[in-house]
Amino acid sequence: MKTSEIQALLDEPACHHNSKEKSGCARPKPGAAAGGCAFDGAQIALLPIADVAHIVHGPIACAGSSWDNRGTRASGPALFRIGMTTDLSETDVIMGRGEKRLFHAIKQAIDSYSPAAVFVYNTCVTALIGDDVEAACRAATAHWGTPVVPVDAAGFYGTKNLGNRLAGEAMFKHVIGTREPDTAPARPDGLPTWDINLIGEYNIAGEFWHVLPLLDALGYRVLCTLSGDARFAEVQTMHRAQATMVVCAKALLNVARKLEEQYGIPYFEGSFYGVEDMNNALRDLSRLIGDADLAARTEALIAREQARADAALAPWRERLRGKRVLLYTGGVKSWSIVSALQDLGMKVVATGTKKSTEEDKARIRELMGDDTRMIDDGSPKALLSVYHEYRADILIAGGRNLYTALKARIPFLDINQEREFAYAGYTGMVELARQMALSIESPVWDAVRRPAPWAQPVSGTLMSV
Repeated sequence: MKTSEIQALLDEPACHHNSKEKSGCARPKPGAAAGGCAFDGAQIALLPIADVAHIVHGPIACAGSSWDNRGTRASGPALFRIGMTTDLSETDVIMGRGEKRLFHAIKQAIDSYSPAAVFVYNTCVTALIGDDVEAACRAATAHWGTPVVPVDAAGFYGTKNLGNRLAGEAMFKHVIGTREPDTAPARPDGLPTWDINLIGEYNIAGEFWHVLPLLDALGYRVLCTLSGDARFAEVQTMHRAQATMVVCAKALLNVARKLEEQYGIPYFEGSFYGVEDMNNALRDLSRLIGDADLAARTEALIAREQARADAALAPWRERLRGKRVLLYTGGVKSWSIVSALQDLGMKVVATGTKKSTEEDKARIRELMGDDTRMIDDGSPKALLSVYHEYRADILIAGGRNLYTALKARIPFLDINQEREFAYAGYTGMVELARQMALSIESPVWDAVRRPAPWAQPVSGTLMSV
């Protein structure tokens, strides 16, 4: 990829903070790979497309331990869970066999799995030695008739956020607009069907399945979720949607912007976490569609679902009200989870913003006030210092912070992609409250904080072992 193309991707017109320095989309500094490289970001953005063979063109270390590494769930094919790589060695690099190995890898993937398409991810090594991945993919497509899509996102191009955008560019250049959607079947209730896209929704732990029945009840047909539980054919049809919801703006905002510019599809940024944000997401979708009957049915559905959620949440709110939370995450979750916790009557004493944009930070200030504590340093020492300083009752963070919490003997809840529980939608909100209460109230914390039995005084002396 040309330097000019990378610079163009770093310049995102849809970002309101585009003209100033910003942490969420900042240009990378040499050697700064914390949080993931461009290759990592591209693969994360596209791996949940379930019926595609994903081939990493490079050394086997780039593929890592790939089986089900994101926590996304699919309702059908499991092909996306299989890690495929060309496994280049030093000899392959010296002898110039990279493109030949790639061609054989594509053939093996097609012969073995008959995928709907093959995605080929460029890596640092193959980009440095000059493998023409795009030409190899064109030749493979012509030879086998299966779409082979190059994703040029070598790790040294930049940050994970840039890799997300590179993945979106690959979809827009090679996939979106290459197929027309099937005609929507007539609904039994006689309601019209509205086609929508969801961008930056990854169906972590299957949480989007909490939301999909509500959309279906209102008459929405989700043409594509880019990319949770998606299919290649669905990505091809995204250009025919009537509205787009961007669930994670940091990931693929460029796709939503280009759909609006080239196809006139309006979009908004929203969240499915928390009762209030869920209500707002449904309202914003109906607003973009602009149908009066849809708006009325949306309000009726919100009233019904909110009443059910309030009834289910009532006992949990009693147990959680006033509890103090240290939230360390990034992106959309840095503010959307704050809103969900406030719905439960909890107080967020500080939140992480290392991977958040200026818009994310503005939403945090709106929710928590101007004096809110935002954390950029996610080291164990810094997190525990803030936890004790603000007298928090629970740490909510990603899986990498799990052992920090356990060793410090404090309650912990995993909120990132490795988690096992779904927190989106009205049903997910109840599950979030349940998991927090179970963690905070677990009797294990009192047990592990007590002095060890051999340190207990016995008849005025200490027991010895």
